[in-house]
Amino acid sequence: MEYRKIKDLEKEGDTTQDDIEESHKKSLIASTSTMSVIGGSSANLSKWKLKSVVTIALTVLTSSQAILIVWSKRAGKYEYSVTTANFSVEALKCALSFAALLRTWNIEGVTEDNRLKMSWDEVNVYPIPAALYLVKNLLQYYIFAYVDAPAYQILKNLNIISTGVLYRIILKKKLSEVQWAAFIVLCAGCTTAQLNPSSDHVLQTPFQGWVMAIVMALLSGFAGVYTEAIIKKRPSRNINVQNFWLYVFGMIFNAIAILTQDFDAVMNQGFFHGYSLITACMILNHALSGIAVSMVMKYADNIVKVYSTSVAMILTAVVSVFLFGFHLSLAFFLGTTVVSVSIYLHSIGKPQR
Repeated sequence: MEYRKIKDLEKEGDTTQDDIEESHKKSLIASTSTMSVIGGSSANLSKWKLKSVVTIALTVLTSSQAILIVWSKRAGKYEYSVTTANFSVEALKCALSFAALLRTWNIEGVTEDNRLKMSWDEVNVYPIPAALYLVKNLLQYYIFAYVDAPAYQILKNLNIISTGVLYRIILKKKLSEVQWAAFIVLCAGCTTAQLNPSSDHVLQTPFQGWVMAIVMALLSGFAGVYTEAIIKKRPSRNINVQNFWLYVFGMIFNAIAILTQDFDAVMNQGFFHGYSLITACMILNHALSGIAVSMVMKYADNIVKVYSTSVAMILTAVVSVFLFGFHLSLAFFLGTTVVSVSIYLHSIGKPQR
């Protein structure tokens, strides 16, 4: 009997010990789960904050780009040299890319993928997109002889069509039916925004402005697709190395443009003749816009670009009302809405893999 009592006491002790251990395990699991939720929430919050900052930055930069170009005019003309302004933009972007590359070297060290190589095999792919961007950026200044800032912000979305078509031709990427429909809606939106009911002319933008807008869209689309093809051809190369060489050739071509177009004026009046605070802000804006797009592609997603583009069109129009006396018509409002919808359709209509 005594032996049986002792065994029963031992069993009760073992059961109690098991209950304590089980309770301890559950507490650990619960605390671990809680920490995971807190950690996940913190990571999501940090990611959301980063997306918000990038979105706001890209929206402000995009909406102010056209406004700063128009604002930099004096009596309807540019007092500064357009070619020197473009050169300054490329030089600033090159400096920013090199600074980012120095930071990479300090963190990761110099590797085969982030080394600046001087061989022709390394740099021979960059002159073509650099030349395309040169012509496109010069046209960006001259188109304002025919369009205002809000109209430019609308018409520049035509590069979505050229980019999509060139993706199909060059990179062999398929477009969905929704994306093709978005192209048609985009054209309708751009046309609607340009309707002029108070004049004999149906469209506000003259024929020369439409031609420049279409040429700019083609150049921008081809340069963008070509640059993406270069990047994907060498996926292991550091993006700052690729940007650095692209901007170096941009500086070279812009220097040639200065020599051929504004050499006498630069030599007689100086490189920065006619520059103002607005001109400096415009150059900084153009440089940071290129960096912001790269950040969106790295830290956010394509939908951020959609929202930024749509809000930027509205912001440009509203600010232009106060700065330049722009008339915000019903046609422009409807056109902006249609363009925003088409951009959204194009972004969600990507074929699923």
